[in-house]
Amino acid sequence: MTDTRLTRCRVVLVRPHFAGNLGSVARAMSNFGLSDLTLVAPIADRASPDAQMMATRGKEILAGARVVATLAEAVEDCTWVVATSGEVRGVLRQGFWGTPDAQLPGLLDALGTTPTATAAVVFGPEPSGLTVAEVTACQAMIFIPTADESTSLNLAQAVAVCLYELRKLWGQTQPPVLVAEPPASYGDVERMLAKLRESLVAVRYLWDDRADGIFNVLRQVIVRARPTRPDVQVLHGVARQLAYVAKIWGVTHPADGRAPEAPPPPAPPNS
Repeated sequence: MTDTRLTRCRVVLVRPHFAGNLGSVARAMSNFGLSDLTLVAPIADRASPDAQMMATRGKEILAGARVVATLAEAVEDCTWVVATSGEVRGVLRQGFWGTPDAQLPGLLDALGTTPTATAAVVFGPEPSGLTVAEVTACQAMIFIPTADESTSLNLAQAVAVCLYELRKLWGQTQPPVLVAEPPASYGDVERMLAKLRESLVAVRYLWDDRADGIFNVLRQVIVRARPTRPDVQVLHGVARQLAYVAKIWGVTHPADGRAPEAPPPPAPPNS
């Protein structure tokens, strides 16, 4: 069986600012055997002379790059999405983030679940990197260790480091054994998580300024399990039932113990 996992790994650049980096990323992708490039709301022009000069043998990759408006659109069909960032504090718990050699095996495994499975590595804009919301919307995060006095990597350098590690790992592994029930797509999982969050707010599990942090932990628990489509359907059912309970019976507010509104009277029995 031909191992096509590398060609099904997508590189996503979010709001890239500098054209030279677009070309350099395309060249690095060509060097390491990847071809699927997606640009999210790019500021840089991939047709500019700087981009073309730096692309070299990656010009076809650059010309064929897909342009979309949002990160969610860029990774909608993926089964595993890994962010990259130099920030490992705040809401990001250890285990969610790790070095390239620690996090890329999971991505390669995801690519091996079916012959058409896709996964993505997401890189942020040069001036600021990905936002916390964008990082936590992914299923894992890569952190590249650097010297303390010089922590910021050029965008194309970060891409090259990650793709080198991915290529090395791919060369050391055997073609995967396909699983009977592949993981659900990123889009399916995100829609379920949105419904689950609404329901957890309705039952007052999420209600104060800690809500984002608590839900990010719950999100990480769910996505690490790599839920299948049947798993996602079950969790949709849980969310629907929580919303139903909150609507029909009401939920006491945890801050001040306010009682819920009285439930509607039961329907009269059929005569």
